Amino acid sequence: MRPSMSLVRSVHRVARRAYSSESVPHRKVAVLGAAGGIGQPLALLMKLNPLVSHLSLYDIAGTPGVAADVSHINTRSEVKGYAGEDQLAEALEGCDVVIIPAGVPRKPGMTRDDLFNINAGIVKSLTSAIAKYCPHAIINMISNPVNSTVPIASEVLKKAGVYDEKRLFGVTTLDVVRAKTFYAGKANVPVAEVNVPVVGGHAGITILPLFSQATPKANLPDDYIKALTKRTQDGGTEVVEAKAGKGSATLSMAYAGALFADACLKGLNGVPDVVECSYVQSSITELPFFASKVRLGKNGVEEVLDLGPLSDFEKEGLELLKPELKSSIEKGLKFANQS
Repeated sequence: MRPSMSLVRSVHRVARRAYSSESVPHRKVAVLGAAGGIGQPLALLMKLNPLVSHLSLYDIAGTPGVAADVSHINTRSEVKGYAGEDQLAEALEGCDVVIIPAGVPRKPGMTRDDLFNINAGIVKSLTSAIAKYCPHAIINMISNPVNSTVPIASEVLKKAGVYDEKRLFGVTTLDVVRAKTFYAGKANVPVAEVNVPVVGGHAGITILPLFSQATPKANLPDDYIKALTKRTQDGGTEVVEAKAGKGSATLSMAYAGALFADACLKGLNGVPDVVECSYVQSSITELPFFASKVRLGKNGVEEVLDLGPLSDFEKEGLELLKPELKSSIEKGLKFANQS
């Protein structure tokens, strides 16, 4: 059955209101690495976000085509593509949020150390440009290994004299997305109603889903919780192996990146009680960076929330992850200060 014309007109009126510039502040968002496997679907999803007024797509090559394609979508934001380092300044100027999925993806057999050797330099140079051209932007770091790239970015920003720990985020949302999906499947509850905090870091055993705090409560047996925890920790590897050398978790990562960027934009626009898990500078453990629930606001981080009550299994997991996370943080800091 076709909708009536009056219904269509009212939907268009609502859409126009949602996209009108009077009701929503202008926000420029840049995606650095926009021609890549994560960058392209992320560019598409950010084009669909009505909070974005200007979408800036940057990569070393290929971005004019991605920008031309995405720009034809009939949503609010104006899209521009920038290719090559000589256009990076223009891509960044005036940005409110910068999302960084740049770098190489993981292939079968590749460790996050292998990734580090390539991506650390890319993150360092992009962060230097952010420090110069949009020092007050909120940075959403997706480039792996996030446990090390966030500390690298913090040191680069410190050296430039513009570091604000409230504006630097490691995007761990994909761990939350996976934990919610896997939990809903085992608990047999609607996934849209599920919430699961995920803390620690963003690689292997440093990913600690707190299923004891999951809602709705399901009282799953211990062996289920252990299996769900392992699957959440190994989610990236599961996709890498399934794609058999043809890529990593690009689509689900783009979705998670778009979710987190949306939360940051809502916070900037003054929407109250926006809480997401993210890897940030933190004092809730003895480690300088740690992922936990964060309240987002007009300055980025409004408050880093405590871990809350943990089960014995989670307490054990927390102690197990600390040495590995500490070593990844130190590796990032050392790289930033050496080179």
